[in-house]
Amino acid sequence: MDSSFTVLEQLTELDPARVANLPQSTPITIRSVAISFRSDSETLIYVGTGGGKLILLSINPSISDSVQFVQLISIGSRLIETILVLSEIERVLVLSDGNLYLTDTLLSQPVKKLGFLKEVTAVARRFRTESSNFISETTENGDSSSEITEDSAGPSLSDTHCGSSSSAVAAMGKKLVLIEMILSDNDVKVHLKEILGFDGIKAMAWVNESIFVGNSNGYFLVSSETGKSNDIFTLPEFSRNPKLKPLLQGEEVLLLVDNLGVVIDTLGQPKGGSLVFKCMPNGVCQLGSYVVVSGDAKLEMYRRNGECIQVVDVGKFGTGGLILGGDDMAKGEMVAVATTSKVICYRKASMEEQIKALLKKKKYREAISLSEGLKSDGEITKRIFSFVHAQVGFLLFFDLRFEEAVDHFLLSEEMDPSEIFPFITQENRWSKLVPRNRYWALHPPPAPLEEVIDAALARIQNMIFLKRAGLDANLDERFLFNLPSRADLLELAIRNIIRYLVASRNKEFSPEVKDGVDTLLMYLYRALDLVPEMENLASSDNSCVVEELEVLLNNSGHLRTLAFLYGSKGMDSKSVAIWRHLARNYAASLRRETADTLERGTSSERKAAEEASKILQLSSDQDLVLEHLSWISDINEDLAVTILISEKRTDQLSPESVLAAIDVRKVAIRQRYLQWLIEDQECDDPRYHTLYALSLAKSALEQVATGSDSTDERSNGNMSEDCNDEVENGYKFSVRERLQLFLQASDLYDPEELLDVVNDSELWLEKAILYRKMGQENIVLQILALKLEDSEAAEQYCAEIGRDDAYIQLLDLYLDPQNGKEPMFSAAVRLLHNHGESLDPLQVLERLSPEMPLQLATDTILRMLRARVHHHRQGQIVHSMSRAINLDAKLTRMEERSRHVQLNDESMCNSCYARLGTKLFVMYPDNSVVCYRCYRNQGESTSTKGRNFKQDVSFRPGWLVTR
Repeated sequence: MDSSFTVLEQLTELDPARVANLPQSTPITIRSVAISFRSDSETLIYVGTGGGKLILLSINPSISDSVQFVQLISIGSRLIETILVLSEIERVLVLSDGNLYLTDTLLSQPVKKLGFLKEVTAVARRFRTESSNFISETTENGDSSSEITEDSAGPSLSDTHCGSSSSAVAAMGKKLVLIEMILSDNDVKVHLKEILGFDGIKAMAWVNESIFVGNSNGYFLVSSETGKSNDIFTLPEFSRNPKLKPLLQGEEVLLLVDNLGVVIDTLGQPKGGSLVFKCMPNGVCQLGSYVVVSGDAKLEMYRRNGECIQVVDVGKFGTGGLILGGDDMAKGEMVAVATTSKVICYRKASMEEQIKALLKKKKYREAISLSEGLKSDGEITKRIFSFVHAQVGFLLFFDLRFEEAVDHFLLSEEMDPSEIFPFITQENRWSKLVPRNRYWALHPPPAPLEEVIDAALARIQNMIFLKRAGLDANLDERFLFNLPSRADLLELAIRNIIRYLVASRNKEFSPEVKDGVDTLLMYLYRALDLVPEMENLASSDNSCVVEELEVLLNNSGHLRTLAFLYGSKGMDSKSVAIWRHLARNYAASLRRETADTLERGTSSERKAAEEASKILQLSSDQDLVLEHLSWISDINEDLAVTILISEKRTDQLSPESVLAAIDVRKVAIRQRYLQWLIEDQECDDPRYHTLYALSLAKSALEQVATGSDSTDERSNGNMSEDCNDEVENGYKFSVRERLQLFLQASDLYDPEELLDVVNDSELWLEKAILYRKMGQENIVLQILALKLEDSEAAEQYCAEIGRDDAYIQLLDLYLDPQNGKEPMFSAAVRLLHNHGESLDPLQVLERLSPEMPLQLATDTILRMLRARVHHHRQGQIVHSMSRAINLDAKLTRMEERSRHVQLNDESMCNSCYARLGTKLFVMYPDNSVVCYRCYRNQGESTSTKGRNFKQDVSFRPGWLVTR
């Protein structure tokens, strides 16, 4: 911490006897001091003397000479040891000569002596940090030396009462007395409860249900509910008297062991680190988040981490132990320290004024260091801390230390980006957003960067002149030896403002501020000609105001940035128009460029088309898409297809309009669009199926005419990265392969219309598919067998037909091909070898040509005849076995039906258990017997044993068939 850091500053020094107009013949000796905060403009000071006088003074903490005498009363003739201000009930509790006295806070009412309490050695008020009962109704014994007893002369302390109340604990002899004071009708009723078994108590603190007690042996914790006690720790031999002080309004307690302060929580457990004091404390109090201790001649102030931040020398006012008094509730910002005759009041110094003084001296690091310390102490809020960073940033900015200034701007969470706007442009639509009068008037008002730099350079020149003249000038040495140029400073300022605005884009501000940040950021990018940054900003999600930028960007020639900006704002028509303009300019420039820039120009032209395609892929404006389809297809057909088949748009384009807009010369685009329409969109319109087939057929005819058998080549040769993978995969086949696959897969095109196109061509397989669609089996077989000579395909087609006469018809074509063609005996033999067993031998023999060599057909004919005989004999065997099985089943059935059943008088129905006698009965295959009535009820298929004979068939072995 900087040595200039001051927490305590003297407010006033006063002589209580003089302020109270006491005669000099009766001097007073101050023995105790207490402070009570009433309001921001009034704090009460209670001064207790060695002669039993209690003096009340009033002071305004913000005014040094504002001490006023209020009242003086006499409480006995002995010294006043302790003064406790009970603000809850507007009373003051005083310990004097072992007795307790109660009076009002303004000392205007008679003093009431609590006569039932005598020989009191210590007293402490109670602090409440949470809702808790005073004492439980259940009385429990603590250890062997602790016992709670209740005063029988009044109601129970645990009784519910109305009005304000306050509690205290007094050490009296070998017991603790719990005192509850209830304010009712401007009178205080006192209730008591005792805890026995303690001796030699010198210091106490009471927080919630925990009473911290100190004697010459050590510190221990007593429960106000049960009376049980637990040791905290033992004091070393020859240590000073124990002292205790509640901190943070009772959330913690400070226990003193000589010059060591141990912080514990309300349960007696250590909390945080210990405080090591430079002096032996005579008194302890809390001031805000700091701990103040008084020694023999000094006041010391400590942070909670044990760091001593200030020492105040009070030795000039007198010698001996200092008496320290503060507000027990830690509400005020003032402490009082007293010698035997004087009272010196100290208040917490204004932190803002100290920070402001450092900033005026341009000690920026010291100011930030001080602010960080105050923030960690809880003395300033997070908002004030951010305010200091912003203030330092502005001062550094006007000192031309732009990088450091922006670093502080970024550390300020309260700073609004609109405060930077006046540095960029003075008059704009965001001028009214700039906050007014927020700072300490330590820097000039914001102005455009050029003016700020010019004023700073002039000021530096004056300082340099003064420095060289031998006068003292607060000048940065770097400017003395190396003064940057105006252009360098301007660029540095712009770059750092850019850095701040870029960081501000990730924070939450009002829509108007966001508009200003992005728009002015584009201004700055343009000022430094940072084209990539401009395009990245324009193409991303931004809040730029187009009206503020379109003229600027258009005049400066940053058309790509303007196109990106239009696109990000949904102004697709304007954006695509710019990309078209750029693409045409690239194309026109290629005729003027040299060979080494040709490739770069082509790439730029394609990039313009790609950017336009990204917009058109999302657009559902059909007129816009079709308007720009032509020039994009001239550059890259893949991009044109990607636009047409894009599924990113909400509403798809009309196929009729698309097909009408596609240039008739762009055959590949038409085909790929129709393919997507049919395959991906599952279009079942016969017109589009026929159009696609006709287009493929014409392309196939051209391919055959040119002798090319390669896959389709696009006009550009390079596949665009944006092309759909499905389209690319669909074009890995040649045109004829695609035509054949489509003709086989689709049933919606018009085969007759296609035949008119391919009928006079050599596309025999395509014709076969078309005739097959038309049901012309004979023509299909002729093409497969005679034109293509594909025996396997012909036989497969016969198998698809599924009739034996199809094979006979194919055999006729092989043996009699006509048109002067030689018989295809090998194909005929193959056919008979593969399918001859299923053909009629007579029909085959009738069709065999006399000219066919016998050795070719002998084996095949023999195998046909043998197979026919084998099938005949196999049928006879099966027929005979079937007759035998039928005969066996009849015989078994006859045996079952002819079985004899013997019944007697005791025989009963297995279902109703009635005697059968002469009744008609039925016996099931599982030998269960039922009467006829039960048989009619349960049916003939289910017996009384639950067996269903239709599902679980009864098997009886016969002479032929056994299990």
